[in-house]
Amino acid sequence: MIINISSRTDIPAFYSEWLRNRLNAGFFDVRNPFNPKMVSRIHLKDADAIMFCTKNPIPIIPLLSRIQIPILMDVTVTPYHQNIEPGLPDKRKIIEAIREISTIVGPDHMAVRYDPIFISERYTIDYHIRAFEKLCIELDGCVEQIAISFLDLYKNTKKNWPYLRFRNMTSKEIQKLGENFKRIADQYHIEVFTCSEKNILAEYGIKDGACFSQEKAFEMTGKKFPKWKARDCGCVEMADVGVYNSCRHLCRYCYANYDEKQIQKNMQRHDPNSSLLIGHLEKDDVIKDRKP
Repeated sequence: MIINISSRTDIPAFYSEWLRNRLNAGFFDVRNPFNPKMVSRIHLKDADAIMFCTKNPIPIIPLLSRIQIPILMDVTVTPYHQNIEPGLPDKRKIIEAIREISTIVGPDHMAVRYDPIFISERYTIDYHIRAFEKLCIELDGCVEQIAISFLDLYKNTKKNWPYLRFRNMTSKEIQKLGENFKRIADQYHIEVFTCSEKNILAEYGIKDGACFSQEKAFEMTGKKFPKWKARDCGCVEMADVGVYNSCRHLCRYCYANYDEKQIQKNMQRHDPNSSLLIGHLEKDDVIKDRKP
C-alpha cells in the first residue's frame, strides 16, 4: 500500500501536528467522501511508501527523518502572485525547503509540479518560459522530475475567473511553450512530463507521465502496484488520508477546495489529537481496516 498525504488538501502545510500524532499512533482514519459513515483505517505498518503532495513542506521537515519507509516528496511551485495564491508563503522559502529535503530523501525521491499553467494578460507564454527557467536553475541537482499541467475548468476555476482572467492558448503558443520547456529541462538534466494532458506536448518531446508511476513504485519498494482506478493520471493506486475543502491556501484554481465557508468550518472542526483529519469518530461510524 502507498499512502498519499494528500491530493485532497495540504496536510504538510496546515496539519503537521496531526500528522506527527498519526505517525506516532501508527494509523489514519479516513471518511469515505461519498459515504461519510464508512471509515477506512489505514495502518502505517501496511504502507510500503508515502507520497507527500504539498505547496509548503517546511512544517514537516523535522518529521521526515523519523519515517522508516520510502518517501516521494512532490512539491508544487508555481509563478503566480498573491492575487492567485493568497495563502502561500514566499516561494524563495519553499525552494530552500526543496533543496533541504532533497538532501534528506535524495533527488530521485524529490519531485516538483509546475501546475497549473494558464495564460492571461499578466501571465504570458514568455512569462512562463522565464519562470520555468528560473525554477530549473534554482533546483539544479535537487530534483530529477518536473510535472506540468494546464488549467482545468473546475467549479472553483469558473467562480474565480475575475482573478484568473485566463484565455485559451493558440497552437503557436503551445508550441513555443513546449519547445522551450523541453530545451530548458534538458539543459538542467531534468525530466519534464505532462500530467493527464493526452500528450498535448508530445511532438515537442514532452510526453505524458505520472508523478508516482508503476516503475517508480517498483524501484522504491520492489513491489508491483496497479494503476489508480479513481484517477486517470497514470499514478499507482494510493490511499489518500486527506479531506476536501480543508486547505487554507485558497488558490483560485484549486480543484480540491471550492467552498470557502466549508473550509472555515472544517478547519474549526480539526483536532490534532483526533484520528480523523476533520472531526471525530462517531458511535454509528463503521470502521474497516484498509487491506494492503
